[in-house]
Amino acid sequence: AFLPRHGSEHGVSPTDLPYRANMYALKKAGVTHVFASNAVGSLKEDLEPGTLVVPDQIYDRTKRRDLSFYGNGVVVHQPFADPYSPELVDHLTEAAESAVAGDGGPGDDTKVVKGGTYVCIEGPQYSTRAESEFYKSQGWDLVGMTAIPEAKLAREAEIAYATIAGVTDYDVWKEDSEVTLEEVLENAEKNQTAIKAAVEEAVRTLPEELECEAHTSLEGTVNTPTEAIPEETKERVEPLLGGYL
Repeated sequence: AFLPRHGSEHGVSPTDLPYRANMYALKKAGVTHVFASNAVGSLKEDLEPGTLVVPDQIYDRTKRRDLSFYGNGVVVHQPFADPYSPELVDHLTEAAESAVAGDGGPGDDTKVVKGGTYVCIEGPQYSTRAESEFYKSQGWDLVGMTAIPEAKLAREAEIAYATIAGVTDYDVWKEDSEVTLEEVLENAEKNQTAIKAAVEEAVRTLPEELECEAHTSLEGTVNTPTEAIPEETKERVEPLLGGYL
């Protein structure tokens, strides 16, 4: 299954994306593992444009997004210490390294980095210099706009989730660095071949039954007695929580 999160013509802003509808549709379609991709700014000198990063942490700086499928009469408290599925982070990193190995294949020795923290901002504006310098001072690695609530909703749907992020710019912490749409789009286009190759390799080599902790992540998390949940809410969350109610 393939789902372009911004729409086929990139017409929807990060704040306004139908994150819940997207993940709900994937769940109903039987999807169990998601490989996402992101265009991101770099907060580290050694993560230069053109680098592919498979992050393992997220810091949420969003302000105006629906973060959960639940509510309206059902409360779910889920652990989220590791927002990207560790099993998929390992697999996607190995696939990316294999796909871009310098043997004349796509990517031609593109640098692949495993691990790192993606700070998710609201957008659609890029960071102020003060914000960018703060993110860098925390030791974070990448800045982008779409990891949240996508990763949270995937966990709530018991879908294993990982992303491959293509660095397009140095954000604005770097001296004499300004982020422009022209630069972002140009470098995103350059990264596209390597990202597609990495995801294709990850899908092709995914073990048929790769079990991830995310696949049972709703166990013991429903804080509302089943009989107290409104029928309308039960019906809405049935594809997600049905086995636990």
